[in-house]
Amino acid sequence: MRVGARVFFGWQVVAAAFVIAVCSWGINFYGPSVYLHALHAREGWAPSLISAAITLHFLASGALVTRLPALHRRYGLVAVTRAGMLACAAGALAWGHATAPWHMLPAALLTALGWALTSGVAINAMVAPWFDRRRGAALSMAFNGASLGGVLFTPLWALLIDAFGFAGASVGIALLVAAVSWPIAGRWLGRVPADLGLHPDGAASPPPPRPAAAPAGPLWRQARFRSLSLAFALGLVAQMGLLTTLFSILAPVLGEAGAGIAMSLATACAVIGRTVVGMALPPGLDRRLAGSANFLLQATGCALLAAAPQSGAALLAGVLLFGLGIGNLLSLPPLIAQVEWPAEQVTAVLALLTAVNQGFYAFGPALFGSALEAWGPAAPPGLALALQIAAAAVLLTGRRGLTARAGG
Repeated sequence: MRVGARVFFGWQVVAAAFVIAVCSWGINFYGPSVYLHALHAREGWAPSLISAAITLHFLASGALVTRLPALHRRYGLVAVTRAGMLACAAGALAWGHATAPWHMLPAALLTALGWALTSGVAINAMVAPWFDRRRGAALSMAFNGASLGGVLFTPLWALLIDAFGFAGASVGIALLVAAVSWPIAGRWLGRVPADLGLHPDGAASPPPPRPAAAPAGPLWRQARFRSLSLAFALGLVAQMGLLTTLFSILAPVLGEAGAGIAMSLATACAVIGRTVVGMALPPGLDRRLAGSANFLLQATGCALLAAAPQSGAALLAGVLLFGLGIGNLLSLPPLIAQVEWPAEQVTAVLALLTAVNQGFYAFGPALFGSALEAWGPAAPPGLALALQIAAAAVLLTGRRGLTARAGG
């Protein structure tokens, strides 16, 4: 981690990316549940109407994120990140000051733009130039900011709304995010290792080139991309849908306070699971195997939730196992892409992958909410179990294709 007596600058970049992730996820990923509750309480709008605007937020972001690599090339990481965080702040203001249903349209589009410019693809673009061998550990640390965004911003939103109302709270959040992110982007995101006479990981020499050959044709025509994108899309539908309904599943057995504690434990487990995988993943291990194991770990947790929905012990065990895999659905795709595509293609791969994922998981809450309403508390974890087993199988199918080409 050190070069001479100084901390390798790449770890400072990781810290900066961590803070950007805290702010971005706090507004764009965990914020929508706050917007739904606050607007329903203040304006009396139907949850289905507000949920439609939230779905637009995720779908529009998925469409916009495919342009991120081109924007980084044209305008640079600092300018694009600053623009994204300003869009996040403006979007939070727009959600907070919406007084007619149509006001949610520009609010959703603003937060969609902010989310596209500052989410997982952007975090990878910040960290990847600085790390090769230790990229897994670096990304896991940076992406832990996403989990902390939920831990910090959700209660902060609640505290500010209680004190100043939703509109006043949105002003405070917007000012905080803009004030924090603007200088951070300028100070730490405007350099690459060569600017400081450094190499990735702080090594004395550049890393050897990876043997990955550039696959032919557009990404959609590559079997390895289709298997990667479909697997994580299925996994994220399961994750987003189950998280949306999990409190409702837990509360009748554990009580509202107990359900809240269990949800917090799931977030803590996400940090633990991501950190362990990032730090301990052997460089030579097939990362698709790690991804499939992660899906199966979550599937085991879902099996416990579905099999004993009235048992407090089974519910807690299921939440813990499910939670351990939550964070890795964000950090594993960049690590898989790193070894399966040339370095210059990885950002484009992740951008399209993110677009596919968001196009799928935007509908997860509605799908799982309908399952809970129609068939009861065992239905959402049962549906998640099936989706995660399918995701593991699809990811391994892609591995077999890679092995066959390597042997042929």
